[in-house]
Amino acid sequence: MIYLYNTATRKKEKFKPLKPKKVGIYSCGPTVYWNQHIGNMYAYLQWDFLVRTLRYLGYKVKWVMNITDVGHLTGDNLGDADSGEDKMEKGARREELSVWEIAGKYIKQFLESMDLLNIARPDVLCRATEHIPEQINLIKKIEKNGFAYKTKTGLVFNTTKFRDYAKFGRLNLKKQFSGSRVEIDPEKKKPWDFLLWVTNQPNHIMQWDSPWGRGFPGWHIECTAMSTKYLGKRFDIHTGGVEHVLVHHTNEIAQAYGAFGKKTATYWLHNGWMLLTGKKISKSLGNIVLVSDLINKGFNPLSLRYLALTSHYRRGLNFTWESLNAARNALNSLYQRMPELKKASASPKKKQHKGLIGIYQNKFIELITNDLNLPKALALAWKILKDEKLADNEKYKLLIEFDKVFGLNLAEAETPKLIIPKGIEKLVQLREKYRQEQKWREADEAREKLKKLGWQTEDTPRGPRVKKK
Repeated sequence: MIYLYNTATRKKEKFKPLKPKKVGIYSCGPTVYWNQHIGNMYAYLQWDFLVRTLRYLGYKVKWVMNITDVGHLTGDNLGDADSGEDKMEKGARREELSVWEIAGKYIKQFLESMDLLNIARPDVLCRATEHIPEQINLIKKIEKNGFAYKTKTGLVFNTTKFRDYAKFGRLNLKKQFSGSRVEIDPEKKKPWDFLLWVTNQPNHIMQWDSPWGRGFPGWHIECTAMSTKYLGKRFDIHTGGVEHVLVHHTNEIAQAYGAFGKKTATYWLHNGWMLLTGKKISKSLGNIVLVSDLINKGFNPLSLRYLALTSHYRRGLNFTWESLNAARNALNSLYQRMPELKKASASPKKKQHKGLIGIYQNKFIELITNDLNLPKALALAWKILKDEKLADNEKYKLLIEFDKVFGLNLAEAETPKLIIPKGIEKLVQLREKYRQEQKWREADEAREKLKKLGWQTEDTPRGPRVKKK
């Protein structure tokens, strides 16, 4: 049985899909007006872990993700998604490219980042600009049901028609919107009413004909239109960042009620933020780090994936270069062990500890089904490596199985080339000589010297294994 924390109820709930062993997931994707940084990618890593977990447990998953390439306005950064200029146009002006070229450029960067982090491609990756008819048809339904009205700015959703509008975000609407809006349409009935379709913007580059005039969709409508197109009016899971709760997902729920009289998703999951040395990662602060930057600094990008595994998705993560370096060292240690474990797995002589293997498998399932407790699942993998009761071939089998969720490519691991200075090699050999002669005090002194020099040894049946601290 799987338990997931549902933002809609603010509690951990037993997961019951609408159809047995089938799961529909919709994830809010990127606005492609600029590079996706490691903070953005942290969210997609966490939802990749979710998809992998469900598939590992035998569910057939259909994963849908949108790409926003129109309608997301800069006012969203200031608490008002209906004000400012289109982020795509801002990006185009910044780089002196067309909005379509900007979209293409940053979709490519996003997909490359996904591949480098071994994030599985969603089954459906859908662009807002390629689903304008679906958005218009959805807005028609909302209007027909009496949930919309016209202003000089466009067609607006009437939140007073949805009594539970503030329930999902647990909003104090007057406090939430007081003084935070850059521009208030004086024709709006409530300042938190939001645009479904924007008109009377003659300078906006991307525009389409509609029953309400030539214009473009509001940001929120695309997610409701595309999620229901590919997953149906009811589906299982909707994911996004915690920043989506108060406005974007609140508005999605309102739109669905206006069109269908009910919520679309049963479970709403939200990831916490990745911070950079305690600060929010943002373009305005100029502290952007890209996945490609990690490579330029000599890191395997899967080190970031490993680091993400050490954090629970709801808590987020404080990224530091020191923590990434520690993740790299841990991942390299795993990679270093895998070839010898793999070699043992090919041996005709294999120990069988079926009971112990079963205990580890069950424990792993217990952890990942408890709201994706991946940090403890990763710790379990290290426990397996240290368990002397398990043979190497059994350790290999378990780790490869767990990696279906971790996605660290352990099966492809090769021993990293470690260049050991001659002085360190001599010291290791000297310590081994002392051990053979049972001169324990001298052997301990040699070990301490190695530690001070930044090296450590691990005694194995095949002799000492040396690694960098």
